[in-house]
Amino acid sequence: MTVYQTYTYGKFELRHGHPFPFGATPIPGGVNFSIYSNHATTAVLVLFEKGKPQPFAEIPFLREFRLGNVVSMIVLGLDYENLEYGYRVDGPYAPSSGHWFDMRKILLDPYAKSIGGRDVWGAPIQEHGIYPYRGQIVTDEFDWEGDRPLEIPASDLVIYEMHVRGFTRHPSAKVTPEHQGTFAGLQEKIAYLKELGVNCVELMPIFEFDELDNPRHNPLTGEPLFNYWGYSTIGFYAPKAGYAAKGAQGQQTIELKTLIRELHKNGIEVILDVVFNHTAEGNETGPTISFRGLDNKTYYMLAPDGHYLNFSGCGNTLNCNHPVVRIFVLDCLRYWASEYHIDGFRFDLASILGRDPKGEPLANPPLLETLAFDPVLANCKLIAEAWDAGGLYQVGSFPNYDRWGEWNGKYRDDIRRFLRGDGQVTNIAQRLQGSPDLYAKAGRSVDSSVNFITAHDGFTLADLFAYDCKHNEANGEDNQDGMNDNDSWNCGAEGVTHDPEILALRRRQMRNAIAILMVSQGVPMLLMGDEVGRSQNGNNNTYCHDSALNWFDWSLLKTNAAFFRFVKNCIAFRHAHPILRNPIYFQQQDYLNVGYPDLSWHGVKAYQPDWSDYCRTLAFMLCGKYTQADHGYDDFVYVAMNVHWEGHHFELPHLPTGMKWHVFVNTAMPSPEDIWEPGTEPELQDQSTFLVGARSTIVLVGR
Repeated sequence: MTVYQTYTYGKFELRHGHPFPFGATPIPGGVNFSIYSNHATTAVLVLFEKGKPQPFAEIPFLREFRLGNVVSMIVLGLDYENLEYGYRVDGPYAPSSGHWFDMRKILLDPYAKSIGGRDVWGAPIQEHGIYPYRGQIVTDEFDWEGDRPLEIPASDLVIYEMHVRGFTRHPSAKVTPEHQGTFAGLQEKIAYLKELGVNCVELMPIFEFDELDNPRHNPLTGEPLFNYWGYSTIGFYAPKAGYAAKGAQGQQTIELKTLIRELHKNGIEVILDVVFNHTAEGNETGPTISFRGLDNKTYYMLAPDGHYLNFSGCGNTLNCNHPVVRIFVLDCLRYWASEYHIDGFRFDLASILGRDPKGEPLANPPLLETLAFDPVLANCKLIAEAWDAGGLYQVGSFPNYDRWGEWNGKYRDDIRRFLRGDGQVTNIAQRLQGSPDLYAKAGRSVDSSVNFITAHDGFTLADLFAYDCKHNEANGEDNQDGMNDNDSWNCGAEGVTHDPEILALRRRQMRNAIAILMVSQGVPMLLMGDEVGRSQNGNNNTYCHDSALNWFDWSLLKTNAAFFRFVKNCIAFRHAHPILRNPIYFQQQDYLNVGYPDLSWHGVKAYQPDWSDYCRTLAFMLCGKYTQADHGYDDFVYVAMNVHWEGHHFELPHLPTGMKWHVFVNTAMPSPEDIWEPGTEPELQDQSTFLVGARSTIVLVGR
């Protein structure tokens, strides 16, 4: 029989706590509180009733409750369902030495699994000035109904990058009114995602953040501006309460889990965009929320004079390769994978994760290696945005460990230039194959390359062919923010035009982009709304707009129905043809002795590609006999791209006896003859040549 020593503090009974897990954990009869600080001298637990401005108790951690650099205690008899908590932590206040301890401030638990204070999106923060963001205690109980992560092979994914609020906030979404802009609203649109054909959603940040943390106004309209994207994390364990229909009741955890469970039922994986490169505390002038007051010198990269190193462009940089911070990140990802059944993670500015405490790039970063080999995360997708704001660009050289995929920024840039008419076909040939020049040399697989032409950061697909320059005046930064090198082309007029020829060219260019993306080896990623031609009026950095500028306008589904049909059929074609998503690189040889190489290159003459600089025509053929895995033999697929302003006749390669070419895509044709449903493609009358129109793409299938 174990006898526990009990301590009394006022009306509270206390016991020695459990150092692990960190955070606040309900246990029989009470709650275990555990926090780490390497440099603190004392710590106090601060308890509130939910929503109350003043605490009802402040309980010091006794000296007996310390083990190493962790203090922990069990408080018995707490009604944790109606509880909010934080900490006061004391120690040296010496910013020049990296210490910011201040007992006057109440600090958020970095392990808090639910956070109050931002319960309703956009609502003024409550008058809780002494503690605006409040830790809450939740249990992990949930009926998953047998759900598990889907573990779809990466090569079979079609990713849809989306913003939870923006997807259903527009009135045209026609979801339940209280569900607009929430996890529940997204759940109502699962049928749409299935119709489109995507099998993975990549959610822009859903960890708790404060959308009001940088109050400004749109200089053009006077409307308030927001931290809309959410790349400024307050709590890494807590879902965004403002994304839940009932966030004020602490139901965001249930709503998010329900959404994930229902997405999984429909064969759709969930990848989270996670931001471990910086926090919402900013630089020396920023607020003290959590890490800064708990142990600033441990959690942040600091210069010798105590100033924050800023490789994120957001004021501070998390010290991710410090052993304690590394454990924090690992614990966090394990929690999301195990308790929320998350299928993978996309790491914002991931090159920061490979820097040492002084900011120098590491050859063998401990955090990246640990994540790659962690047994709990073994089947999670890990995707890096392989650059940071400090100039470290690692596309193709990001530390891999046979696990990490990458947002392939070179794919984006090369395809954009090619479509504009000034790209190099030698580069395009690499991108179409899954960028073996970047990844094969390091022994990495085809699905290391996440291919995209547009993402949240930059122009939408419609704007890529409507604007030569960014138009970010509405951001209130004098158009100085956002990328200047967009590789875009307005097709003859800047922005809105009624010229029918320019509009037709823009539509054709959008079709070219989608067709090329969906026939490229690697993992394709589509930006929310691109499938219906959503525009941001030339703004390529809409991080601060909670307005129609960012929201998905569902009326476009009718207005641009022909383009939606085109995108949907391109995705279906990719799913129908495993040769388009081969897990190994093509050898460009006939190593099976079937009479055709796995991949062959062509120009206007069959088997005679023109590799000269700025050649504007290129074609390739895939032989379905080389399909890998258990898919069986596939058809032949032939793709011809003509980015010249004149049409060209392409000589078609001969097929085996008895097989014929059928046309799947011809972007030069008006709808509905621009594309056909997979399996219904009409046979070509002329099997020897095909006129590929000016700035057009064709996709043929041979069977």
